[in-house]
This record gives sequence, C-alpha cells and structure tokens, in this order.
Amino acid sequence: MAKIKVKQVRSRINCPIDQKKTLDALGLRKLNRVVEHEDTAAIRGMINKVSHLVSVVD
Repeated sequence: MAKIKVKQVRSRINCPIDQKKTLDALGLRKLNRVVEHEDTAAIRGMINKVSHLVSVVD
C-alpha cells in the first residue's frame, strides 16, 4: 500500500479540541514534524479535517 507523509505547518494553539485530538491521532505533536502513514480513507479524512494545519509532503 502507498505511503503518505504529513507535515504540521501551523500551530495548534486556539484550535478546537477535536482538531487537537486529530493531530494527536496523526502523531503530530510539534510544529514542522513529519510523520508517515498508509494512504487509507481514514487517514485522508483526518488530513482533510485539519487541512489548514498540515500539508502533504512528497
């Protein structure tokens, strides 16, 4: 299965609690960190929810 790299590019300060929990579920706890996940529909949905805070790195 394909892999996808996600990088946190904006701070989680003043974000709603559900977006903070989504970042935690993705494994992003600090700014400019990159994590790698399987490219599944669930991961894509989490990225879509916090799309203003993260970017997909290729």
